[in-house]
Amino acid sequence: MMRSPFEQRPLDAAVADAAAATLEFDQARAWLQAAMAGVVEPLGAEVWVLDPALEQIVLVTHSVRGLVPPGGEVEPGECPREGAARELAEESGLRPRLSERPAAVAVRSFLPGLPVTLSLSYAAIADPEVPLIAEAGQPVSWIRLDQGWDSCFPDDVLRVRQYVKLLRSGAAAW
Repeated sequence: MMRSPFEQRPLDAAVADAAAATLEFDQARAWLQAAMAGVVEPLGAEVWVLDPALEQIVLVTHSVRGLVPPGGEVEPGECPREGAARELAEESGLRPRLSERPAAVAVRSFLPGLPVTLSLSYAAIADPEVPLIAEAGQPVSWIRLDQGWDSCFPDDVLRVRQYVKLLRSGAAAW
């Protein structure tokens, strides 16, 4: 399938980031390979914002999905990393540097009735003393990782904890 350069740049970035991700869930790399023959959209991107002690995470209260990391749909022509940074700023007011290597790649549907798509998770460290600025109707807060949280993605708690464990052990590079 021929794609315009406007469409190809984000897809190339998604493929590269999926290959480089520290963790893979839902056989995301194989799903992406099969999906490349058609349209891969919308891409999803989020940021796992952790405190320096790796004990807390920033979560947004979404009306349908529950507590989720800041993120959303990657806009046309935007690379997943750019989309993740934009969504993070819109939903929390935070603008930390994202980790060089994506934290994870997964396949999921973001709302009931939507098709599954590729989702890239990036990581960042932020100071919990910096005030969070929520998007209208979507409160944002720091949540302790040892508490867990209610989400339509129940595996997210374990996935983030797995990533933090790798960071603490030195097995994952920041």
